[in-house]
Amino acid sequence: MQFLQNIKIGTRLALAFGILILMLTLLGLTGIYQVRETNDYASDLGQSWLPRVRKLADISNELGADRRTVLRHIIERSPDAKKEAEALIAKRHQQVLPKMLKEYEAMITSQKERETFAVFTTQLDRYHKLADDTLALSRVGESGFDATNQQDKDIAAPAFRELTKALAKSFDYAGDTGAQVAAASSANYSQTVYVSIAAILAAVALGAIGAIAVTRSIVRPLAEGVKLAEAVAEGDLRSRIAVQGSDELADLLRALQNMNQRLVDMVGSVRLSSDNIATGSTEIAMGNSDLSQRTERQASNLEETAASMEELSATVKNNAGLAQEANRLATAATSAAEQGGQVVGQVVSTMQEISASSRKISDIIGVIDGIAFQTNILALNAAVEAARAGEQGRGFAVVASEVRSLAQRSANAAKEIKGLIGASVEKVESGTQLVDEAGRNMEGIVGQVRQVRNLIGEIASASSEQSCGIEQVGIAVTQMDQATQQNAALVEESAAAAASLQAQAEQLAELVSVFKLSDSGLRASRPAHRASGTPASGLLLA
Repeated sequence: MQFLQNIKIGTRLALAFGILILMLTLLGLTGIYQVRETNDYASDLGQSWLPRVRKLADISNELGADRRTVLRHIIERSPDAKKEAEALIAKRHQQVLPKMLKEYEAMITSQKERETFAVFTTQLDRYHKLADDTLALSRVGESGFDATNQQDKDIAAPAFRELTKALAKSFDYAGDTGAQVAAASSANYSQTVYVSIAAILAAVALGAIGAIAVTRSIVRPLAEGVKLAEAVAEGDLRSRIAVQGSDELADLLRALQNMNQRLVDMVGSVRLSSDNIATGSTEIAMGNSDLSQRTERQASNLEETAASMEELSATVKNNAGLAQEANRLATAATSAAEQGGQVVGQVVSTMQEISASSRKISDIIGVIDGIAFQTNILALNAAVEAARAGEQGRGFAVVASEVRSLAQRSANAAKEIKGLIGASVEKVESGTQLVDEAGRNMEGIVGQVRQVRNLIGEIASASSEQSCGIEQVGIAVTQMDQATQQNAALVEESAAAAASLQAQAEQLAELVSVFKLSDSGLRASRPAHRASGTPASGLLLA
């Protein structure tokens, strides 16, 4: 019955009911035909043969009455009684019997019946003639009674017996023919019963076969669809349906199969994504923990650096005071040449100290810039992972944004310090030019005075410059310390957000684990997941 699955359900039902209607129509037409045949037989029997038999019976009765009237005429002695008998006989011979014979003859349809009836009419004419002869002898009276009786006994009675035999043949023919019609009617009835039973059985068989075929073609696909739906409801996505045909149920099963396959792909992707989110959140948590430790170490180092800078600033200030006092004494003891040497010495000393300070500050700025760059990269990675986590990573994205902002502030501070270093470099270049010119002007000044003046001037100038530079570096280090402490707090918040993300990913994986997937469903979802995971890996490596 596979071909039924290629027929639409409406067409299928229409064919089934159409066949049943056709069988019922044929059964009804057959019954009508057989009933009509039976009715024809009954009509033939009731309207043709039964009237013939009744007519023959009437003729037989009239002949019997006529025979009795002839015998009464013979027996009667009264002339009046004889006349009355003759009148009855004449009426029968001239009116009643001819009318009956004519009516019966009109009913005759076969040649054999007509021949049989012709023999009867011949015998009837002969009997009437003999009866008239008997009546003629009977009119003589008692003298002719014996002759009349003998005439009747020897001639008329045998003729009447022959007449009744001829009439009996007509009776037999009508009876036999009527019996044949009745037998044909009975046979037709039996045939009608058999044909009706056969047609009913055929209709029932075809109806049952059609009903079973149509029911199976509808119920079986529906059962498969219900089975698939129940399996999906229980979380089992491994069911497969072999869809055949092109009817509505086949379309429904294909739609269910496509739905099941899409659920397999979707659940597989969600399961793998949740696993990777859990792995990524774990890595982020570990990275945040490591970053937190490094940030704490950096904060400790910055605190130590700030303390050292304060001590250095106090020392430099003390040196500057001593240098100023020495410079005042040297100024009072030297001449204008010594003042020129002091200027040159101060410039040279300042250039050297600024150069040394610039190198140290450059190293410190390099460290700060590296910290800011690494912090910015970590904040960028955290923002990417938070964006991938979607709604659940919104808090983590805010934390990453704050970390990135602090990193940018650290970078800006480093740029400002670089600007200060650039200004120092320009001063060094300008001082170098002054030293060259002063050296040319002061070549004639006494060496010892010049050396002492230069040394004192250089110490005073360098101490003053160092004091200003160290104050600026101390301020920058203090700001970096504050930023580092804020970074540490943000890193702790990021770690907490990563832990929350990991817990949510594990909960999602537990929810998705309810669905049972085949190996093919898992393999189909892995390529897409790898494609989506590649950029994140690249960012983490950066």
